[in-house]
Amino acid sequence: MHHVTEHERTGDDRYIIVEGRKWRASDPAIPEKLRSELVKELMTARRLVKKHGDAVRYRVQDAKVALGERGEPWWEPTEDGRRERLAATMRALLRHREGATICPSDAARVAAGEDWRDVMPLARETAGQLAEAGQVMISQKNQPADIHARGPIRIAAGPELDSDLGAG
Repeated sequence: MHHVTEHERTGDDRYIIVEGRKWRASDPAIPEKLRSELVKELMTARRLVKKHGDAVRYRVQDAKVALGERGEPWWEPTEDGRRERLAATMRALLRHREGATICPSDAARVAAGEDWRDVMPLARETAGQLAEAGQVMISQKNQPADIHARGPIRIAAGPELDSDLGAG
């Protein structure tokens, strides 16, 4: 059984200290349910790397970027950094949910916390780019849809989800 220990943190809460080394902390603004899913995906990805090596390392990268532990710092978001984090979050959540769809707002909540509504246009745009790459499929009312469809959309895994194209 693994015991989760609370690591020492820097005064600004941006880093944890593990055996004298500083590591970037996860973004504290991620809602707990989504954080839990991303941590589970990270643990699955790490197990897969032990078994299959570098061929699946992109899954660790996506989970760590989604959590804010890699990529641009979560405390200094830029549009490009948010786009990268939204894409990584979408891929990681789709892998974790194994066949279930996600809402673009799931990724927006991870990337922007309480300000998630402000990044919804960017989340939809990012989903569109992933759809063009074949990594996701967009649907509305269980029918294939264009990213520009008015109203709620869902995101499903695409045929290229587990290619490492653009996953890092």
